[in-house]
Amino acid sequence: MTDAPKDASRVLIFDTTLRDGEQSPGATMTLSEKLAIAALLDEMGVDIIEAGFPIASDGDFEAVSEIAKQAQNAVICGLARAAKGDIDRAWAALEHAKKPRIHTFIGTSPLHRQHQLAMDKEQVLRKIEETVGHARSLCDNVQWSPMDATRTERDYLIETVKVAVASGATTINIPDTVGYTAPRESAEIIRDLLANVPGLDKCVVATHCHNDLGMATANALAAVEAGARQIECTINGLGERAGNTALEEVVMALKVRRDIMPYHTGVDATKIMRASRLVATASGFPVQFNKAIVGKNAFAHESGIHQDGVLKNAETFEIMRPEDVGLSANALVMGKHSGRAAFRAKLKDLGIELGDNAFQEAFVRFKALADQKKDVYDDDIVALVEDERTSAANDRIRIKFLRVICGTSEPRSADLTLTIDGVDHQTTAQGDGPVDAAFAAVNKLVKHEGVLKLYQVNAVMDGIDAQATVSVKLEEDGRFVTGSAADTDTVVASTRAYVIALNRLLVRRGKNAPNTTISLVG
Repeated sequence: MTDAPKDASRVLIFDTTLRDGEQSPGATMTLSEKLAIAALLDEMGVDIIEAGFPIASDGDFEAVSEIAKQAQNAVICGLARAAKGDIDRAWAALEHAKKPRIHTFIGTSPLHRQHQLAMDKEQVLRKIEETVGHARSLCDNVQWSPMDATRTERDYLIETVKVAVASGATTINIPDTVGYTAPRESAEIIRDLLANVPGLDKCVVATHCHNDLGMATANALAAVEAGARQIECTINGLGERAGNTALEEVVMALKVRRDIMPYHTGVDATKIMRASRLVATASGFPVQFNKAIVGKNAFAHESGIHQDGVLKNAETFEIMRPEDVGLSANALVMGKHSGRAAFRAKLKDLGIELGDNAFQEAFVRFKALADQKKDVYDDDIVALVEDERTSAANDRIRIKFLRVICGTSEPRSADLTLTIDGVDHQTTAQGDGPVDAAFAAVNKLVKHEGVLKLYQVNAVMDGIDAQATVSVKLEEDGRFVTGSAADTDTVVASTRAYVIALNRLLVRRGKNAPNTTISLVG
């Protein structure tokens, strides 16, 4: 079996946000967040969703299994090392999917053979034959990857791919695992493989690029021009170290420049901004302002010359329309007098779907926000809804009450009540400022060894009444977690983000084990 499209100009999009993206330090996502992201990826036309690494933990297994049951259109893929136990575990998670795929891999470069595997070339070849064959005996859609392919001797890389194809692999993925290659070399590798591996033309050839040298998108597109027909990527370019090829970049590059790259994807680009916001909220990784396609400044113009040109004809300084990626104008159409019907219509316009209970909770928060802000923008509503989703997904520790005292003469202090596993706990603490005092109060109630590594505040919109979106990152015993929250009160947003990060720390400790104990300070 192969999922190769009959249209030779069709490029498959393989999204690994939930696997490679979640491996970013601090990007741990809950099961409900993963299900929401997978549902949106499926809806927007992503061809393959790599849902996780089933043998890594019970939490990963459950996520892959639930996504496999939920998916309607996309192929659902699980990662497995070159070991029968890994492959069996992946298949157990995937077997209920309408379209399952096992993705198995092994390191092939000299560095990986010597230092990671302690295997010689022949041993690696035998392991490929054994494990790809085993995967194919379970599932007729098998992807194989030679990890660190771009630093593997070219003749040996060809040999490994020959064995994988002969053993039943239907997709051959070439990973630039450490972001080492450049566009010309990326294309040369694909051409060499297609020219020298019998039967490879019957398989899908894929490219998986990391962004360590800032060339991931260029390398992926060069591979496509050379014959690859699957791009592995993530929303917002999320991923280990400097990240992966960004889905939004390759999709829009192929859409905008089809004159020189005559290829296309099946992704509904108008859902890109919605996906970007959802992943940023779930992962706790805010999108940099100048990020291509989805950054806050991607369609902003401050220069007088640019503004004048755009007003006369948007194409003078814009190569795509904001609405092409699902970015609507921030019209001032919502306020404290807006009712449920108007709010529901606005959510629909923004591409947000909520169940009845979630809608009612979001509407209550919207009315509270409208009482605080004179003007409520689309971005305010998106931030509010996504913040509500994040809080609902991480509710073992919740803020019930917070009051801070700050100023030039008063001691900075915070009175805090946390609801922890349904029980209220109250304390007071002092700090260098209101945020420090609030964090100190949390620490007086919840015992942990997390060290604050990042504290970042961004405004959702301009103005003194703007919502602040706060992101924090904590490290505990080598585990990184992030949290983000939005509120018109920066201290409230900061404290909520900190509490969300602590909830994620519980997930990271137990990998979604519901009985993980919360230690209280005595």
